[in-house]
Amino acid sequence: MERDLRLAPGSARDRLAAERAAAAVEPAARRAAGASYGGAWFDERNGRLTVAVTDASRVPAVRAAGADARITGRTARSLDAAKAEIDALPAPKGVSSWHVDPRAGRVVVNVVASRKADNDVLAFLARAREAGPVRVAEVGAAPRPFAAGTVGGDPYYTGNVRCSIGFSVHGGFVTAGHCGSPGAAVRGWDGSHIGTFQGSSFPGNDYAWVSVGSGWWTVPVVLGWGTVPDQLVRGSAEAPVGASVCRSGSTTRWHCGRVLARNETVNYSQGAVHQMTRTSVCAEPGDSGGSFISGDQAQGVTSGGWGNCRTGGETWHQPVGEILARYGLRLHTA
Repeated sequence: MERDLRLAPGSARDRLAAERAAAAVEPAARRAAGASYGGAWFDERNGRLTVAVTDASRVPAVRAAGADARITGRTARSLDAAKAEIDALPAPKGVSSWHVDPRAGRVVVNVVASRKADNDVLAFLARAREAGPVRVAEVGAAPRPFAAGTVGGDPYYTGNVRCSIGFSVHGGFVTAGHCGSPGAAVRGWDGSHIGTFQGSSFPGNDYAWVSVGSGWWTVPVVLGWGTVPDQLVRGSAEAPVGASVCRSGSTTRWHCGRVLARNETVNYSQGAVHQMTRTSVCAEPGDSGGSFISGDQAQGVTSGGWGNCRTGGETWHQPVGEILARYGLRLHTA
């Protein structure tokens, strides 16, 4: 965080404490907003959670729950419905992704800058605007999965593909779906057999889980790669938009950034992937499947992105809660 977010050690500790507090109050603040809930985010300027509401009479209850309140014109339910309509549209390669932005009260559609004038991109945007309020943003490049060819961030191999371990679960570990298919054998960093892909989904989703055996065992740790101490995993509370988040992977090791959006649909060339979290953290091929962690809370497994860790970029992760629920897994925690 000192390197990537330019925070002094004391400021980093204060920020992590504020983010934990914001995540803790979000459920109560959302209930206080009721049907007028318009979304929530971490405001790094004051270190507090902000909740958008359409009904001004809900403001005192939201504040009593421990969050700041902002009046908005659209509920989260209506914005999610608009995004769901856009999800059903066939997206051209020039469209990178789209997500609900509660701060703007709109669905943000990210377009590759060099293809923003393409006819198929313009046609997609026209249809997207029919679904609801849309804001168009430009990105530098199209996203791609970060695959190149049980401790979080460690490398593993399937065939000629190298990916990274996400998080240990009881019986194995979770990782990215594009890294392997059910039944595929997995080798560890030393080339020895670890286990087998038991479930995998990509596209549509980008998650998988691997059973572990052959003398390997699971531990609730994410590698810090010498940049920071190895991190214990103590839970999976989801960090709000605006919070800091760090990633561990076998190519670029440890990097940090911010959560930019939740529930974003990412348009890979292989097909769309839904319910992703977008971050400002960089990554490169081989980092796929690796750990996203905020403080000591597991966030998700690295999927893909654009850019690199020399010039910058953005990366998406598949939230870990969805993976655990899909396969009935239990996170290994300290």
